[in-house]
Amino acid sequence: MRSAPPEIRATPRRVKLLKTDVSRRTAWILRAASILVPLAGWWALSVSGLVEDTFLPSPPDVWAAGLTMVESGDLPADLLASLGRIGAGFGAAVLIAVPLGFAMGTLGWAQPLLEPVIGILRYLPASAFIPLLIIWLGIGETSKIALLVLGVVFFNTLMTADVVRQVPARLLEVSAILGAGRARVAARVVFPYALPGILDAMRVNAAAAWNFVVVAELIAATSGLGYRITRAQRFLQTDRIFAILIVIGLIGLTIDITLRLVRARVGRWAQ
Repeated sequence: MRSAPPEIRATPRRVKLLKTDVSRRTAWILRAASILVPLAGWWALSVSGLVEDTFLPSPPDVWAAGLTMVESGDLPADLLASLGRIGAGFGAAVLIAVPLGFAMGTLGWAQPLLEPVIGILRYLPASAFIPLLIIWLGIGETSKIALLVLGVVFFNTLMTADVVRQVPARLLEVSAILGAGRARVAARVVFPYALPGILDAMRVNAAAAWNFVVVAELIAATSGLGYRITRAQRFLQTDRIFAILIVIGLIGLTIDITLRLVRARVGRWAQ
């Protein structure tokens, strides 16, 4: 058997060039720099006088605006409203997407039946359905939650199906040799193996869910962070807009970290 040509033969040095590690201390320094450097640039630009405060408020002004909204109770109430919509819409999307994706990844007839229509629907902008959702469901909570579901469910379904298909055939063969039935293999082998990937898909689509909830609240709402942004824009309160955007970013980061921790706990074997 011939060996690989020298130019493509893997060597420790070449592998190291492709993937390098840093110490934990260096990693924390880089994480801090990724936040502090843009913050310092924003602060310097806002106090330089090159941009008016109306267009780019300083970090202290944004902090003060955030405190004002907290003290008035507006920000906590709007945050709870948006979180409630995220929980309902994203939760419903996951409950729909995971079984569908699981079926597409395991049942031979499910993929050719579902993939064409899902492939078409996922390319349709969810925001384009807003007029129809308002006509069908009104301007209440149902239409906003439906927009969230439409924006997330199709991508989550296909990502789940891809993860399920990646279960090694040897695991299924061993399970069959040991006498496990189809349901037992699905519950004890396929689902545990796919769970870390499913959680990764949820992390990716959680960001999209926030985009859609803000869009829904910008158009027709009397509460929520998107609604509060619209009111601030109406009165040129850019400091409030910045404060709300920062809150959304922090909440998104919290959700991402939470899903990472859950993934690390339930999928230790995949680390």
